[in-house]
This record gives sequence, structure tokens and C-alpha cells, in this order.
Amino acid sequence: MTPTRLSRLESTTRLVLEFNDAFNRHDVTHMMQLMSEDCVFENTTPFPDGTIYTGKEAVTQFWLDFFHNSPNAQIEIEDIFGLGMHCIMLWRYSWMDTDGNKGHVRGVDIFKVSNGLITEKLSYVKG
Repeated sequence: MTPTRLSRLESTTRLVLEFNDAFNRHDVTHMMQLMSEDCVFENTTPFPDGTIYTGKEAVTQFWLDFFHNSPNAQIEIEDIFGLGMHCIMLWRYSWMDTDGNKGHVRGVDIFKVSNGLITEKLSYVKG
């Protein structure tokens, strides 16, 4: 592997790690600074195909609504690895409902990065 390719793999993974850190702080502004203007986010709901949000405005609004409705949302990374301009992240998403009951699901995100920004975040969940 060339040093340039290794650097690209590392920078893609670092970008996704930074995005996840911003997610866990519920920092939508920082999350969106890491996404391109024409970004695509594919959510896991409604089942079975989820919803696709296209463009920074639509994705920003999704995250604002999401954190409003899930103020305890956290994603724990179980594994992460880069594949060129893609990064795969296995995760455990945890929340607490309005009655104080904890829940979680496990899943995977497939990120696509171009020019130092996330252009796609495709999310899939188990069960």
C-alpha cells in the first residue's frame, strides 16, 4: 500500500470518528460542517427501506428533529475501518424513552467521503 493510499484511508476514518463524536455531543452544526452540500443520508426507518434525505438542509433538519425526539441518543462504535473513499462503522445505538426505559439496537453505517467531506451516510440496523 502506498503512503498516499494509507493517508487517504486514515483521513476517511478520522473524519467519520469526528462525525460520531459530534453526534454523541448532539452537535448538529459540527456534524453538518463535515458533510457536503449535496450529502445523502439514508435513515433506518420506516422499515423496511428507511427514508432518504438529500442535501444539507434536509439532513440538518432530520438531525435537529432526531435529537429533539431522542435527547439521550448515543452511538458506541463496535468496529470501524476504511476502504478507500468509504468507511464502514459497526455501532450500538442507545437511547432512553420518556418513561426512563433504556433501549438499544445494533447496526452499520456505510460512509462515502469525497474532497474531505462526507457525501453519503447509509444506515442499516439489525432486527
